Amino acid sequence: MSEKPRPDRAPDRAPDRGELLRLLGGEVGTLRFTDVERVASRPKDGMALDDLRFTSSAGESVAAYFLRPDEGGAPAPAVLYCHAHGGRYGIGRDELMGGRPALRAPFGPALAARGYAVLCLEMPCFGERAELQETALSKAHHWRGTTLFGRMLAELSAGLDFLADAPSVDASRIATLGISMGGTHAWWLAALDERVRAAVHLCCFADLDCLISAGGHDGHGPYMTVPGLLQHCSTGQLAGLIAPRPQLVAVGLEDVFTPPDCFALGLSKLEAAYAAAGARDALEVVSDPRSGHVETKAMRNAVLDFFDRRLGRHLD
Repeated sequence: MSEKPRPDRAPDRAPDRGELLRLLGGEVGTLRFTDVERVASRPKDGMALDDLRFTSSAGESVAAYFLRPDEGGAPAPAVLYCHAHGGRYGIGRDELMGGRPALRAPFGPALAARGYAVLCLEMPCFGERAELQETALSKAHHWRGTTLFGRMLAELSAGLDFLADAPSVDASRIATLGISMGGTHAWWLAALDERVRAAVHLCCFADLDCLISAGGHDGHGPYMTVPGLLQHCSTGQLAGLIAPRPQLVAVGLEDVFTPPDCFALGLSKLEAAYAAAGARDALEVVSDPRSGHVETKAMRNAVLDFFDRRLGRHLD
């Protein structure tokens, strides 16, 4: 069911990170990983692929894959890879090495071949955690004054802690990357945490109030609900908190989640934030008028080129 378009209610100013953290439920930046176990490790694509199990301060076991250079070498730039949703609850972290239908190929091997360390955490309700039902968990969080989206971002933030402390990682060169739900995680985390030096997101960027008016919001899972968000900021304003750090936005305009009008509105506010920060050149956009909710060849090329220019070893 769609609503009639409404005037933009978000204030005409940059959102406050503290207020965003409160709306998310207060777990981002406070939840920690208290322990990590390396369950197994094997050579993969010139790297080591570690099978990790984190224990969070909330008592949850969080599985992850960590592609890293051999220990003792020079610290590498790193990517926190955020997996997608797609209603495929069984995939989770396996997306890193095995891919999914919306991707041309898995990103793990492609990034490893360029010398990047890559961490992929399994989100609640996915992979080994799929026994947790998304609707039930979302409702439980709301009753308790938290959000499932906030819990996901909190775990990803704890993943940043791990990367920043890892001897094999250059903590000054950590980026986020994802498609769909993973893309939303990638840009939200970058907006909230300045340790993310660059952000790349595919198939997930549109003005949310516009999307609600168009009736397209219901395609998103309940995980994404942040009560009261639109009274404080719009999508473009929130993603604008990443400025002046580099950001790559890639969308298909036949995607139900990024319809042209809603994408254009979100992008206009994002561009305004980068202009205000004096960093127009740090914002890059790839849009395909004939593509839907899938990664295209142009997107893949743009992502790898973006990382090589913005995050690569050759940078000072």
